[in-house]
Amino acid sequence: MLRALVMDYGGVLTDGPEVLDLVRRARVAGHPTALVSDAHVVPDDVAALFDLLVLGPALGVRKPDPEVFRRTAGRLGVGAGECVVVDDLAANVRGARAAGAVVVHHVDAATTVDEVEVLLGLPEA
Repeated sequence: MLRALVMDYGGVLTDGPEVLDLVRRARVAGHPTALVSDAHVVPDDVAALFDLLVLGPALGVRKPDPEVFRRTAGRLGVGAGECVVVDDLAANVRGARAAGAVVVHHVDAATTVDEVEVLLGLPEA
């Protein structure tokens, strides 16, 4: 069962308001959320959407190392296999998959929103 949402910032959350709204909707539905980014800072309004921020090397590892996804899941109180990870870079998608997560390779906002809705059992927006 998929229980948590882990998102990238640049190239994903910067791709439109519907992606940001997806995070809000997942959190309201009770799914823990994490932002995992190589950025060292993100806008406060974006940070406020998440239960956990993992910026830069905050966990001692960085993407695409599978360990960053395992440690993030642990901090959310779930296993990596219970996470949907959304990222736009193939290397990061591979790293998340190697950690055991279910991945959505972000190409466009509409497809990502549809896929995450299905995976987390969210109603359509």
